[in-house]
Amino acid sequence: MKFFTFKKGGLERVGVLKDGKALDLYEAYRKLYETVESPGFLLDLKKLISLGKPALEVAKELEAEWPLEAELGEIDWQPPITSPDKVLCPAVNYRAHGQEVSTPPPSKPYFFTKFASSLVGHEKPVVKHKIVNKLDWEVELGIVIGKPGEYIDVRRALDYVFGFTVLNDVSARDWQFPEGWPKVLNPYGQNWVWGKAMDRSTPVGPVVVTKDEVQDPNSLSMSLKVNGFEEQRGNTRDLIFKVEELVSWASMGITLVPGDIISTGTPPGVGYAKGKFLKVGDVMEATVEGVGTIRNRVVEE
Repeated sequence: MKFFTFKKGGLERVGVLKDGKALDLYEAYRKLYETVESPGFLLDLKKLISLGKPALEVAKELEAEWPLEAELGEIDWQPPITSPDKVLCPAVNYRAHGQEVSTPPPSKPYFFTKFASSLVGHEKPVVKHKIVNKLDWEVELGIVIGKPGEYIDVRRALDYVFGFTVLNDVSARDWQFPEGWPKVLNPYGQNWVWGKAMDRSTPVGPVVVTKDEVQDPNSLSMSLKVNGFEEQRGNTRDLIFKVEELVSWASMGITLVPGDIISTGTPPGVGYAKGKFLKVGDVMEATVEGVGTIRNRVVEE
């Protein structure tokens, strides 16, 4: 199934996409069962994921019945998970990307974090903050956790995955790698918090595709276009740490919970390696095979 989150009447709701059509699950439940209200998990995808199989079976039944009155027209897209407990992202997890930025493969994943406030949905603006001059793109496959787990065995890691989404790890390079920082404060001269997690800077979506619809997450092509020109192309076959390994590493001493998002790194073609950066008005389209395409325009703060 392909789940998404949208706003209707100021409230968030959960929908599904099928055959190019979109269904409002909350409204579909009301129509199908002739009720005044629907279950709360049809308003919150994280809650639906947390409830597991019973909630998923309800969604499947609604998808199968597909009340025409509950179909959606224009969609006010939100990030599929609007308030994840954690967003964890590994740095330099593609061999070819490591080569283009002259970084050797790490011996274990190096994770940085993002905040829920940094996430934006499909067709929503990405903000170029007034303090940023070097804004960059990074298409990535995103993993959405389906059940709690800590110290997860890599051989069972996919059991903890609900599905996959597209994440565009837009980065403020002049903040991530600032010049002139006092080495006594930061010996690496890097600031990954402001470089990666400014407000309304990280597109996620449009949907979460359940894992049963993705045959092999470690063999998916991906690309990113800016104003229709392809800047990135790669395949998850080039991952240094595979999906299962990332889930396992991310759970070391940290309990992963439903709705958590783990990205997987970006393939080669980032602007930083080319000396080119995003401008106000630029349109990014990030695509992952079998998962979807998320489109966002850059706007001035």
